[in-house]
Amino acid sequence: MNKEPIRKKKLSEEVRQRLLAQIQEGHLPPGAPLPSERELMDVFGVGRPAIREAMQSLQNLGLIHVRHGERPRVAEPQLGLLAEQLALTMHHVLTYDADILAQLKEARLLLEVQLARIAAEKATPSDVADLKAIVANQTKSRGDSRNFMKMDSAFHGRLTEISGNLLLASVVRAIFDWLERFHPAAVRTTGLEHLTLEEHEAIIASIEKKDVEAAGAAMRHHLSRANTLYHQQDETGLN
Repeated sequence: MNKEPIRKKKLSEEVRQRLLAQIQEGHLPPGAPLPSERELMDVFGVGRPAIREAMQSLQNLGLIHVRHGERPRVAEPQLGLLAEQLALTMHHVLTYDADILAQLKEARLLLEVQLARIAAEKATPSDVADLKAIVANQTKSRGDSRNFMKMDSAFHGRLTEISGNLLLASVVRAIFDWLERFHPAAVRTTGLEHLTLEEHEAIIASIEKKDVEAAGAAMRHHLSRANTLYHQQDETGLN
């Protein structure tokens, strides 16, 4: 049995949880004003610092809006904010968990293969034109590794957006950005830019033809090759 003493909950945390329950249960719907500080102090029997700390916590979570001179209001649901918070959380987890790289690359492979398949179903001529323009710019950047990687990120990011799923697009961008920062060899191999470009073009061609199976296979080949090269470099100490 765990004999560690039970710690007393901070007053602000108790206030936050009670207000959060009111929001989650629908008693305070989006757009509704919260009670004033004085009213909350009277209801909960706590001081102003606890109320303000709880409000700050709810604001940081994107659940309420606090404007000077006005009562805080429950925020309208924003998928974009949720995606941004998810990306930030992923960056934090990936940065401080050294054992997650293999799982990360596996997750990226599964996600992007499926997203390529979805893109083959949903892509409009405008979407395809965007992907081609990105690869054209990437081709011009072959002598500029920094810009080449920027276009690489843009390609994968734009492709995920075609799915229409903002959360998945945010996850893929977060994974790519983290790999580029901490394990660049997992997304970049100097001297093999021509292969990256050829593979991007093959993915686009499959999407343009609405060939779902070919699009998924082309993306799988693209990412699997990068993962294999990363392992080879890691094992030989070249990374």
